[in-house]
Amino acid sequence: MRSHSCPLSAAVKNLSDYITEMLKNMLVAGPVTHKIIAEYLSALSARKDSGGHSVFLGQVRADVVAGKTVKAIEYSAYENMVTAEAAVIIETILARFGDVRSVDIVHSVGIVMAGEISLFVLVSAGHRRQAIDACSKTVELIKEKLPVWKKEIFEDNSHEWKQPGLA
Repeated sequence: MRSHSCPLSAAVKNLSDYITEMLKNMLVAGPVTHKIIAEYLSALSARKDSGGHSVFLGQVRADVVAGKTVKAIEYSAYENMVTAEAAVIIETILARFGDVRSVDIVHSVGIVMAGEISLFVLVSAGHRRQAIDACSKTVELIKEKLPVWKKEIFEDNSHEWKQPGLA
């Protein structure tokens, strides 16, 4: 993991360079902070090629499982696998939705408390419908394919690994 900076403030000119830069900033230790989200949203004003932006925020829920309340989730990931799969997800979205200009993904690793943000997805497109549909599909692909593992930590400090794809 590296210090975080928003990778894109203009249209994707070189797909390979864009994906490489986005992936450098994809995993963050702990929650996805308001500051990180604000950096991405602030950069949108520099974009002149996009008329629609869609954002998804994934938040840790205080679910009750077998009578115990989740207080946090600990996310773990093998960074090389995550970045390789994220690159495939981004390429898939850009190929499937021709009006999409960029796809940005920020995912937590480490402990994220209930109520905090663990996933941020921002999709920019020429028009709103493509942005919305592509954002939704990006989230589904992340949930289905991204090798990030979740350990639910309960208020009594016991824990349980969550099955992939069930989040």
